[in-house]
Parts: sequence; C-alpha cells; structure tokens
Amino acid sequence: MTNPKVLVTGATGGTGLPVVYELLAKGFPVRAMVHRRDARSAALERRGVEVVLADLYDSDRILDALRGVQRAYYLPLFEPYMIQSAAAFAVAAREAKLEHVVQMSQWTSHRAHPTALTQQTWLVDRLFAMIPGLAHTILNPGMFAHNFLRTIDFATLLGIYPVLSGQGRAAPVSNEDMGRVVATLLAQGPDRHAGRCYRPTGPQLLNGREMAAIIAKVVGHRVMPVDLPFWMLGKVARQQRIDPYSISCLRHYMEDMKRGTFSFEGGVTSVVEDLTGIPAESFEATARRYAALPFARPTMARRIRAFINFNLTPFYPGYNFDKWDRTMRFPVPAHPSLPLDDDAWRRLHSAQMAESADRRGAARRLRIA
Repeated sequence: MTNPKVLVTGATGGTGLPVVYELLAKGFPVRAMVHRRDARSAALERRGVEVVLADLYDSDRILDALRGVQRAYYLPLFEPYMIQSAAAFAVAAREAKLEHVVQMSQWTSHRAHPTALTQQTWLVDRLFAMIPGLAHTILNPGMFAHNFLRTIDFATLLGIYPVLSGQGRAAPVSNEDMGRVVATLLAQGPDRHAGRCYRPTGPQLLNGREMAAIIAKVVGHRVMPVDLPFWMLGKVARQQRIDPYSISCLRHYMEDMKRGTFSFEGGVTSVVEDLTGIPAESFEATARRYAALPFARPTMARRIRAFINFNLTPFYPGYNFDKWDRTMRFPVPAHPSLPLDDDAWRRLHSAQMAESADRRGAARRLRIA
C-alpha cells in the first residue's frame, strides 16, 4: 500500500526540516512548501523531496501546493497578519479536500492574550476545527529550547547568560523532538489523532539559572546568569536588527513564564515518548548542538566583536514596544489577560495535563505487563 503524500509548510525551518526528514525515514512522499529557493531547498530536492514555491498568504498558490496531497503540517507564520495566512490555508484545504492537518499551536493560546499572535493562534485552533471533512490535530507545546539557546553565543564568547524570566520555569522542548512528534501524527493519520490535542515538552522544568548551569557544563567554563531587563533586550534587538514583532511577543511570554504558565499542573508531559517511543531530549543535549553552531564557536575575532557590541549596547536606542504595537494597530481585547488569570483556560489546560498523565500511566502499565 502506498503511503499518502504529505505537505510540509515551513519546510526549511526549525521544526519543518525535522518533520521532512522524519517522514522520509518513514517512507512517506513529501512535498515541501518554501517561500524562496535557496541552498536549503536544493538540499531537500537532492533527498528526493518535491519542493514547491508558494506564498502562505495566497490561497491559489496554497491550493496548487495541496493538490494531490492527503495530509499536511501547518506551521503558522510568526508575522503580524498570521490569521490571513491561516484563513488562506483553510480555504485551500477545504477546496483540495485535505484529509488531515497537524497544526502547530501554543500552550498560551488564549482569546484575550496581550499578544495579537496568541489571540490569532486561538482563532486558528477553532478555524481549522470547523472545516468540514478535515481531521484536525493540535500541538500546543510550551517554550522551545531554541528560545533559550539563541543567546548561547553570549555564554561561549563572554561567559554570561541573559535571563529574562526571573525564577519562572519551563520544560523546553527541542525542534527535533517536535519534528518527530509531528511526523508520527501524520504517519499514523486521522484515525488515531483526529480531534486530539497534544502538549509535547522537554523532560525537566528549568529556570534561567539552572539553564545557565547546564550551558556552563556544555561550554566547559563558568557562565554567569545575568537578569536582563526587557528594555535592555530592546536595545540588543535593535542593535542586531531583529524584527521587533518577535521581541514584542516574547516579552509577554516571559511574563507568562514568570507567572507559572509553563509549569502549570506540573509542566512536564511524556507526550514525546508516548507518541514516538523515544524519550524527550534533555536541554543539555540540545545545548550541545547549539554550542557547536558557527555563531557560538569561541574564536578570538568573535570574542572581540561580541565584547565591543556588548559594551556598546547601552548606548543604542531601544525599541519602544508599546508604541510599536500601537503603530501596528493590533486589535486589543476589551479585557486583556494572561492565560493563568482566565478560568476557562485553566480548566481546559488542567484537563489536558490530566489526560497526558493518564496516558503516561497507561503506557507504563502496558510496559510492565
């Protein structure tokens, strides 16, 4: 029997690329949607992947990409008008009679969250569930390990690790584990996973200082955790020409972390192992991969450049995120709230954590038997 063809959006990105490789390993034909052709897409073609160029805001191009495809991984754009791209995908998915979509969501998905992105994510969760005939599976992980390792060069080059989340804890999950989970859901298909919602996490709750200690072990020298005020991150972001949208969202997620959103009801699940049969990767293992990347390798030239930039940072004008949000004219809920302050969010997510615990217990009993 021939395996169904799978479309992967964001196919050259952090989670999309592992999804592609995992599906290929399982013997599934893959069509990769990319927004430009480059060395990464060429590498996929050499692996036998069908690469299509499409704009995720263009329903006609998405429909072309979906023709002949039975299943798809939808990765939302991390952009201000993500909801438009999701609507375009939904229109195309219905017309193409897509069988099953696995959608990346957020643990914080909440109708009244302070970030427009998370409000839109909540809408997408419901939009896809309303498409007639489409089996829909949601993944709502908490914080990705990538969020805490994008500054590992500070540790390798300067011996410091910025902490933005106070004593808040999360169980960071790796992109690779997410890729394995997505590929498993798509391979097993709608009969097993239609209408389900899963929360993959890393194996351990960690705060910023505990992450710094692990990173110190990885890089082999002392690393000092430094509590960084968010206005300082705004300066770093502007200095490095980072898109203010992603940083503006991050400030609210760091507040979520401080408040305990990502450690709610224990914060750790066994979803990665339950679905893939392989335990979730430790933060240390993920950190070792990041420390080996070119941007973090401790050459003398990089040390000097990092030292100069670090000392110049206080003199850079920072982003004014509140002003930037107003300029973008994002919709503002009548009563904005963080997820933990919302009774409906707490009930739903408490039930999800209880279900994850029940699955873990059932799996252990099965192994013992």
